[in-house]
Amino acid sequence: MTTSSMASLQGVSSSLSSASTSSIHPWSYDVFLSFRGKDVRQKFISHLYNALDKRGISTYIDNELERGEEISQALFQAIEGSMISIIVLSRNYAESKWCLNEILKILECVRTIKQIVLPIFYDVDPSDVRHQKKKFGEAFSKLKGRSEGKVELVLKWEAALEELANMSGLELKNYRKESELIQEIIRWVDFRVVNHTPLSVAKYPIGLESRIQDIYQHLSIGKNDIVCMLGIFGTGGIGKTTISKDIYNRISSQFEGSCFLKNIRETSKRAGGVIQLQNTLLSTILGISFDVSDIDKGINVIRHRLCSKRVLLILDDVDELVQIEKLAGDRAWFGSGSRIIITTRDQQLLKISEVDSEYKLKILDDNEALRLFSLHAFKKDEPLDDYVELSKQVIKYAQGLPLALIVLGSDLKGQSIYQWKSAMDKYKSFPNRNIQKVLLVSYEGLDDTEREMFLDIAFFFKGESFAGVIKIFDSCGFSPVHGIQRLIDKCLITIEDEYVLMHDLLQNMGREIVRLESPKEPSKRSRLWFHEDICEVLEESTGTNKIEGMIIDMPEGEDVIRLSPKAFVQMKGLRVFINRNASFSSGPNYLSNKLIILKMRGSFLKELGMGFKFKNVTTITFDECNFLTKISDLSSISNLKELNVRRCTSLVEVHDSVGHLDNLSHLSFFDCSNLEIFPTSLKLRSLHYLDLRGCSSFRDFPKIECEMRYLHTLNLAGTVVEELPVSIGNLTGLDHLILSGCKNLMRLPINSILQMQHLSQLGIGGCTNLVKKMGDDRQSILATDSTRMEDEISSSHEEQVHELAPPMNSRNGSSALQVLNLQNCFQSKSSFFPISSFFIVFNSSATLKFLYLSKSEFDSLPTSIKGFVALNYLYMWDCKKLEEVLELPPNIRFVNVQGCKSLERFPEVSRILEFNGSHIRSLQQINICGCDKMHEKIWNYKVPNSLLWKGHYDATVFPENEIPGWFRYQKEFLENEIVKRGDNDFQLRKNEEWVINIEGPHYLKDISGIVVYAVVFYKEANYMDTIEDVEITSNSSNHVCRINLSEGVSLHHNNTTEVGGKYYVRVSYSDLESFKVKVLENLRVQLRTDWASFRVPYYRSWGANIIYKKHESRAHKRRKMD
Repeated sequence: MTTSSMASLQGVSSSLSSASTSSIHPWSYDVFLSFRGKDVRQKFISHLYNALDKRGISTYIDNELERGEEISQALFQAIEGSMISIIVLSRNYAESKWCLNEILKILECVRTIKQIVLPIFYDVDPSDVRHQKKKFGEAFSKLKGRSEGKVELVLKWEAALEELANMSGLELKNYRKESELIQEIIRWVDFRVVNHTPLSVAKYPIGLESRIQDIYQHLSIGKNDIVCMLGIFGTGGIGKTTISKDIYNRISSQFEGSCFLKNIRETSKRAGGVIQLQNTLLSTILGISFDVSDIDKGINVIRHRLCSKRVLLILDDVDELVQIEKLAGDRAWFGSGSRIIITTRDQQLLKISEVDSEYKLKILDDNEALRLFSLHAFKKDEPLDDYVELSKQVIKYAQGLPLALIVLGSDLKGQSIYQWKSAMDKYKSFPNRNIQKVLLVSYEGLDDTEREMFLDIAFFFKGESFAGVIKIFDSCGFSPVHGIQRLIDKCLITIEDEYVLMHDLLQNMGREIVRLESPKEPSKRSRLWFHEDICEVLEESTGTNKIEGMIIDMPEGEDVIRLSPKAFVQMKGLRVFINRNASFSSGPNYLSNKLIILKMRGSFLKELGMGFKFKNVTTITFDECNFLTKISDLSSISNLKELNVRRCTSLVEVHDSVGHLDNLSHLSFFDCSNLEIFPTSLKLRSLHYLDLRGCSSFRDFPKIECEMRYLHTLNLAGTVVEELPVSIGNLTGLDHLILSGCKNLMRLPINSILQMQHLSQLGIGGCTNLVKKMGDDRQSILATDSTRMEDEISSSHEEQVHELAPPMNSRNGSSALQVLNLQNCFQSKSSFFPISSFFIVFNSSATLKFLYLSKSEFDSLPTSIKGFVALNYLYMWDCKKLEEVLELPPNIRFVNVQGCKSLERFPEVSRILEFNGSHIRSLQQINICGCDKMHEKIWNYKVPNSLLWKGHYDATVFPENEIPGWFRYQKEFLENEIVKRGDNDFQLRKNEEWVINIEGPHYLKDISGIVVYAVVFYKEANYMDTIEDVEITSNSSNHVCRINLSEGVSLHHNNTTEVGGKYYVRVSYSDLESFKVKVLENLRVQLRTDWASFRVPYYRSWGANIIYKKHESRAHKRRKMD
């Protein structure tokens, strides 16, 4: 059981208040290394330091000290200045007074500045550290011998070592090599450095402090039994994002999880944008990768995984109610004490969302505005003497809008008084009420090329990748690197996470600039974006050679444009044409040869290439063009880098020339279901990505004629490809090979595939026609099922497989395979060779982390599975014939055998449920729901009299809607405590009687731990992911022990309830060591009531039981439950 002692939420108010008045801790180092030099300095520490350094992680070790410097003070300062302390506990560590004093200082920093600690048990066991035994204890005894008369200090050392040993750490003995332990440390540190790195706020945070103090008053600080939602609103450019970032930096450490979800308005407009936001939210808070593919599923996952977590969530730049509904639709989605902050320009949106409080962000006053402007214009908080009056004029025009002050300050920086006066004269031409026109001055300071780039970004490329925009501008003949840097310097754009961003006020300014080129005649403007202007030009054939680009984004219900046959004839200067959602009544007969970007949706064009000579085009995208049947010769388009033809269901043929476009980097024919004729060979040296998913008529994969080392993803899922050529080995840089659902696939060159040193994901799930065959060319080939093939599989086939396909870690180079999907592959013994042979072929034991074998027909999991030492996740659900699972890999975390109705032998489950503990320390959950034979055996099992729990395992879930009779302390929920809401929904009333009191005293030396159970009803199986917590307190200690009931062995009873759901009994365990006392007085065991408005689950009964280490201890006097 993962146990932790944590302070209760009392005092959050003061914590937040102190955070509001103090800056973020200024870390000098990411990591401080504490170690005993003579044990580990030369090898382990040296290698660890180098690995950290290569990752850019700032690390302090004591050999940085200069000779003669006062060591203690320097070390203590380094500890205080480090975000993370890594303590390498080796055999002689406790012999050093200095090492143990370092521990005392580190633990002090844990309490005072929230420092993070990772203990490394290097050739010592945590119990040896905890009790100072064996070699570690001998070293400590030497130090104690030298510390006579310092009893108090020795006691502090002992307590510190015990506290350290109780922390979650890493043990060298769990890794085959030191290098593997070092890589795990790097991953651990990477995640925490990123998560604890503060967000970039503002170069000069003028005016933030007073506003943040006001906002704290709206956050209901001190009310920790509620979920509070706050809305911050104001005009664009006023600083909503900046101030919410600052709040996030100050208080995020007070929560169990936190996420700043930025750019929601922009992201949600993209295809799959809301799903992307959901995945980001989950991944950031929970610290693991998510790949939710459906919005509704995402809602359920958020609700179920976060409902008992106290989180801080900031939804930045929301402009539609649906965005809130999909990301934070109900307070019940989050644990008690959570805070949700929404920033928006629309106050009405906050009213509809029923936030608890609204805060209108005010503009800067004149003094604040002058300081902010001066810092950007002069790099000091007040103007130079000669510029005081001019600066006041700027402040008057900017009217307190931070964005305008920043842009104008940057524009005027370094200019002479004459230039300032000239600029002020320009300002006077525009009314003060129109801040956009103030920003125009910055635009006028650009040269012609920089202006063109600015306008292109404002119209077409805002939100696009920085690298992509650079390539486009390079194709346009601009000087993109210099030009974009100039725009950044002028504060006209920003680059965040490798994307080009621009404030809305600046984007609107750009659009207004172009509108003013010809206020009354759209056809004489350089760029078009307003749908009415575009319809006028295209339907009335009024286009001219002045038009360089247009982007079409039609309102809902107005998506059809009646395209004139000559609509594009006069647009000879057209460089960019992007159609996001309009449907055309016919295809264009002409497009400019100057075209660089062509993105079409719903075109009536029947053939791409005929009559069009796009010698400059770099990107072509055709989506849902259902009249398109053929892609003709594109050999003349030598600059083409991206070709996307997606969901064009009439497309049949792609010309051979497409396979020989030297500059092509991205090629997709996603969901072109009638595509049959494809280039017979590929020679695409620059290709990075090839997607043929859903091309359900695509049969013949081409020969790879040259090394294509840049191709990282090849997706053929859902095609009818029958075989892959041996030349697939020329894809030397391939990272993802997806063949899922290729039901006709009969031959696969295994050796060619497994020689790919960068291949990390291989998916052949649902390839039901694959069988084993030995090829004449000594390739390991998987071929179609037939009686003839069956004859070729001799009784010695495993030896043959070993000969032809040796284990991956013995091949030249090193395997990188981490994900292997074999779902729905093994269908019958007559059509497939034994699964054990397949394991030999795909033996990626050193790297494989995820293995999918679900919906397959094999009766036993091969014992060779234990050789997969890196495997963490094993999925075998709905394997109807699976009877036994005798072995598991040593580092497995999660096993799913749900729905394996024939399964009856699973020793690991038996060990856990017999309270003998799992042999696998990493194991967190086994899902055996629907394994009827296992359920029957488990429920009939008699708990041993000793009740000895030797393991560390987390949770067990029994079938039935009852609890085992050996639970001494039980409570039933009364009818008035369970509320039925409609046919399918339930909730619990808040009730302080959800507490079990177990009288003491209890001596920890006699207790193995405490077991807690709850009878739970779930409407659907996926609700079992819900995190349920039990809190245990004692009047002997200030610590709180929290037990998680959501992990462990999951089962359900076959009988359904009146509403179609199922009952589960969850049982979980804690060793109670976190209390750190010898005697526990009364124990208070409380089922958390945070889910009072949660839909499901609901609880029928619950209870607890003390587990004693010896049989005679159970004769202890019977406790009386309150």
